[in-house]
Amino acid sequence: FVITAVAGLFMAAVYSVTKEPIAISQKAKINDAIKMVIPEFETISDTLLMPEDGKDSIRIHRLLKGTETSGVAVETYTDKAFSGRFTLMVGFQPDGAISNIEVLEHKETPGLGTKMALPAFKDQFKGLKIADLPGEKLKVKKDGGSVDAITAATISSRAFCDAVNRAYATQKKGEK
Repeated sequence: FVITAVAGLFMAAVYSVTKEPIAISQKAKINDAIKMVIPEFETISDTLLMPEDGKDSIRIHRLLKGTETSGVAVETYTDKAFSGRFTLMVGFQPDGAISNIEVLEHKETPGLGTKMALPAFKDQFKGLKIADLPGEKLKVKKDGGSVDAITAATISSRAFCDAVNRAYATQKKGEK
């Protein structure tokens, strides 16, 4: 009993000491991702919205430069990945075009699904306007879309499209 009590107290102490630095680190990671997808802004206005087909809220960061909108950065996710959930930060320019995408977190297979974070894959989304696509959806070429899937990682590629589609639909819903 004594050993368990001492171990429990030690774990509680470690948790209380590391809780704040972990939260600060996570906030810095999000801020860095926002700067990667929409580099020029002065202020951020955050909103949480529930996507139509999701289980968790999506955070929408409306970015302003003065009084003008410089873009929208959307923290999105998908549960359709090969190794479970992954999260992205998707930047949309004021005209609706994708400016950039940053992978925040994933557990995909090293050497296969992890290629979604490389420019060779994610840069093909830059400049795309989802509103101009059939059905307002991104799809891999295998499914009749325009996205080149990662070789041997079609599931991860489809999931990436799903996360970007969710970001687009949710931020569009937030505009109404």
